[in-house]
Amino acid sequence: MKTKKVLSALTMINNILFFIIGLSGGLIVGCGLVAFLSVLGIIPRLVQLSKTAKMVYLYEWAIVIGAILGGWAQLRDVTFHLTVLLLIPIGLGCGIFVGMLAAALTEVINVIPILTKRIGIDGHLIIALMAIVFGKVCGSLFHWLYFVDH
Repeated sequence: MKTKKVLSALTMINNILFFIIGLSGGLIVGCGLVAFLSVLGIIPRLVQLSKTAKMVYLYEWAIVIGAILGGWAQLRDVTFHLTVLLLIPIGLGCGIFVGMLAAALTEVINVIPILTKRIGIDGHLIIALMAIVFGKVCGSLFHWLYFVDH
């Protein structure tokens, strides 16, 4: 009888420790995400470019709700049985998010102007940008059309 109580107490302590470790890890990752987005200045830049200063709270809440739902979906084995027509806008939205994140990162560290000066094509910045865009599109299409089916 005593061993069952000891095992029950150890199980409870184990669960409490898992809870504390999981909560701590989630808070650290969340703080890192907020710091990353703050350093890049994605929300203020998006508001500035789209001239939607009145909707800044919607942008912030969209990021918070997206992070919460994304974390919840990763903890659960969530599968959605969607048609291909619904997957197209979802994929476009994910691509736009990744593209905006990459564009914000390159804008902050000024990669593209430095690259064009280094390789000697100062006056052809638009060509360098289009090469990057088309390379990303072709690489993504190749990945999705070839590797996903095989």
